[in-house]
Amino acid sequence: MDIATRVAKPHEELADLLADELQAVNALIRRRMASEHAPRIPEVTAHLVEAGGKRLRPMLTLAAARLFEYDGDHHLRLAATVEFIHTATLLHDDVVDESAQRRGRPTANLLWDNKSSVLVGDYLFARSFQLMVETGSLRVLDILSNAAATIAEGEVLQMTAATDLGTDEGVYLQVVRGKTAALFSAATEVGGVISGASEQEVRALFDYGDALGIAFQIADDLLDYQGDAKTTGKNVGDDFRERKLTLPVIKAVAQATAEERAFWQRTIEKGQQAEGDLDHALALMEKYGTLEATRRDALGWAEKAKAALGALPDHPVRRILHELADYVVARLT
Repeated sequence: MDIATRVAKPHEELADLLADELQAVNALIRRRMASEHAPRIPEVTAHLVEAGGKRLRPMLTLAAARLFEYDGDHHLRLAATVEFIHTATLLHDDVVDESAQRRGRPTANLLWDNKSSVLVGDYLFARSFQLMVETGSLRVLDILSNAAATIAEGEVLQMTAATDLGTDEGVYLQVVRGKTAALFSAATEVGGVISGASEQEVRALFDYGDALGIAFQIADDLLDYQGDAKTTGKNVGDDFRERKLTLPVIKAVAQATAEERAFWQRTIEKGQQAEGDLDHALALMEKYGTLEATRRDALGWAEKAKAALGALPDHPVRRILHELADYVVARLT
């Protein structure tokens, strides 16, 4: 039996286990995204928040709290905080990327305008900080504010690094930590902090979220070249057409001949793409085995995520988190 068959959507199992708390978080989100004076705020926010996402990041916060049998309600505020930060970054990202579609629906900037998306994103960031403060924990505030700064830093770095052939795997990893892993690791870490977990356990939660987020993003970047459009919602080669330097290309550029490097400079750095260029790019990645090497990297990070769980209490949630690490890379096997 292969891994994709064996692992039956652990995020859905987690959602069932945490159903009551998720319902409370959703109610809190709806209350806090309301605005007495600017009705466009809940209109824009609801369009994205209620678009049917998996709520994976807030679930990680709730799961970490459940691991330690936390019996307060601050984890609900923190889960809502994480979702608000995530939603704010999506609103801003769609403006920066000039995106027209997300999760199969028109983006907020297309339905309204760029100004509304940016300003509503700012409002959600402000709301997230209000929720953090309500927990009364400076440690939580420190973790989540650092994550918000890392996310913004990662986005700016990506703008400059995405079309620069000098971008190496270290810079790529820094971008991935910013755009994806920082919020995963903060989500799990604050769940442990609010529950009174030990320093070793809090570190393990951070390490799990960090590795899970990196595995998730590397898998996503690989599927851009290998995935099924019906499954991924992306056309094969979208990142190439958008001149994004992701790991499979970075690995190919690092081994390129002078002629091959000239090809990457023309297509990625200068954006001069012609018919057949995507096929040639795929052939170069095949030549150097970079798609397979990228797959191994994703699987390696999933293994690191699972290893981090060893320091956490033996609990049904830990088993699901273990399966979740397998699941985010199951598409690659």
